[in-house]
Amino acid sequence: MAIDSLFEQLKHPNPNLRERAIWELAEVRDENSIPRLMGILDEEDVTYRRSAVKALGAIGVDAVPSLVDSLLNSENATIRGSCAKALAQVAANHPDVPFPAEGLEGLKSALNDQNAVVYIASVMALGEIGSPAFEILAEALKTIDNVALAVAIVNAFGSMGDIRGVEVLTALTNDESADPYIRESAVSALPRLDQVIKYKRA
Repeated sequence: MAIDSLFEQLKHPNPNLRERAIWELAEVRDENSIPRLMGILDEEDVTYRRSAVKALGAIGVDAVPSLVDSLLNSENATIRGSCAKALAQVAANHPDVPFPAEGLEGLKSALNDQNAVVYIASVMALGEIGSPAFEILAEALKTIDNVALAVAIVNAFGSMGDIRGVEVLTALTNDESADPYIRESAVSALPRLDQVIKYKRA
């Protein structure tokens, strides 16, 4: 199918057709595909925007430089949030491909974004990347005073399946000076992490 009609299908009301177009686009893309998809990230049409996020994720690491650039430099919070979500999709769709250092650095910087959607999406992306992002999240947890961001990081540790998370979360549950909401999140994240680690070993 021609690339133009695949782009049209990204808006299709049928999710199955959208999904097929996303993966076909990743396969048959040309040098304009990534810039065109990036151009959809500020669309009012949420379905179209989400399809572009997914298609960039399906394309994989080739999309990372453009995504990081807009994540850090766009004036538009919707675009920045979409870039963080697309980086999470890259990690989810290509778990066997090492995640580019530039992507990790970009997401690390985005943890300081003023917009909650952007920094929460960045934490989720780092959580999706998993162990390579562990140090970034652990470091951020020590230095930030944003409770919502800290809770998001604690929850990311709960689902990452990295054994080092046990120590971080245990320390938090025992830290009486920590914010009660963060402590509570650490308490509920620990058994989740335990489950994920067991599942990975199975």
